[in-house]
This record gives sequence, structure tokens and C-alpha cells, in this order.
Amino acid sequence: MSSISFSEPGSFKVGRTNGSGTRVAPERASSQTARPELKVSVKRLEWIGRNLLLAIGEDPTREGLKMTPNRFARWWKEFIDYDPGTIETTFAFESFRTDQMVVCAGVPVFSLCEHHLLPFKCEISMAYIATEHVLGLSKFARIAHKYSHRLQVQERLVHQIADEITAITDARDVAVLARGEHLCMQMRGVKSDGLMSTSVMRGLFRSTDAREEFLTLAFGKRNGK
Repeated sequence: MSSISFSEPGSFKVGRTNGSGTRVAPERASSQTARPELKVSVKRLEWIGRNLLLAIGEDPTREGLKMTPNRFARWWKEFIDYDPGTIETTFAFESFRTDQMVVCAGVPVFSLCEHHLLPFKCEISMAYIATEHVLGLSKFARIAHKYSHRLQVQERLVHQIADEITAITDARDVAVLARGEHLCMQMRGVKSDGLMSTSVMRGLFRSTDAREEFLTLAFGKRNGK
């Protein structure tokens, strides 16, 4: 199954550069993708974990489950409090100012379905057409993880990643593709496998040629080409 969606770039302000041409964090306009401050309570999570065991008929005091509420709490805190590190590092591209397409394909991330609190795994491919700055390579993965470490839906995930790349690079031509397997479909309800695809195509990527080039570069290695 597949789901394709498009949107226009979010608002942003141009960032600053230092003497070496490396750009520092841009002063961005407020964005709908901005994440609210979340306060994770380990004590409350432990209480929930213990009561969950009781609710399913288990004994939280038995051997093997004594530490489970604490492990449950620490896992949730680790997942929600994930720090992607610096994601806004770019490098000057002035001597090669062309319409070069930059693609980072096959970045694996885990997220949690906000409807059932069950995991889903996505493979994310991202692209933009470079102008004056290029994004540091590791930043693609950091951006993808930043937005996957929260309660999420795959359709929103690709938009948030595209918004971030747009804001950091100033690129108007951005594409993000996600292919995900969802345990909320595999473990419950229909109990069936299915690969869900969602995409955002902006600017030139809305045209056939740019889109086909992106998909070829994203899937060429997997197809043995």
C-alpha cells in the first residue's frame, strides 16, 4: 500500500556563516513542526508499568518482573528525551553553485504509532537541490531521528523532515520518502504485513524528471544497479 502527499515549503529565515564558510544555526521563524517541551516523569512511568502488569493479570513482584516497571520507565525516557545533537551545520557551496541533487538514502529509524503506541520502522530517503550551502552528511540521519523519536504518524514524519531540511539549507527543492512497516498493522487488527510509503515532493521534485532521478538514486543500490 502507498500514500503520496505534497506540500509547499515552510517559512524560514536565512542563517549566518562564520569565517570558514560553515553556517551556524539559522534564525528560523516559528514553525508548526516545533516540538513542545516535554517533561518525562520516570516515577509516573514506573507506576504505569506496574499497573499495566497488574491489568494483564501478571504479578509485578514475581522473579523476572521485579525490575520491569523501572526498565519500562527508563526506556520511555530514553526514547522521548532523545537528543539528535547538532543538526544545523552546513558548508559553503559557492564554488560549485549548480543544480546538483544531493541524496541521502536508506536511513533506518524507529518511531511509535500515536494511535496504538506500537513501534514502526521506516527507511528514510532525503534529497534537495543545493544552492549556496550543503548539509553535513550526518545531519540527514540526525534530522530523521529527531522527528522519529516521538509519538508519530508516518504522513507527518516526512513533512517534518522536509520542513527541517528546507529551513536549514534554504533549498526550495526538497524531497523526502519514507517506507515503513507498522506493528499496529502486523500485530493487531488485520494482522498482515504491508509496506507503507509516504512522500513529500517540493519545487522541482514535483516534476517527472527530478522525481525519477531522486527515486533512481534512492533505490538504485537496493535494486543492484
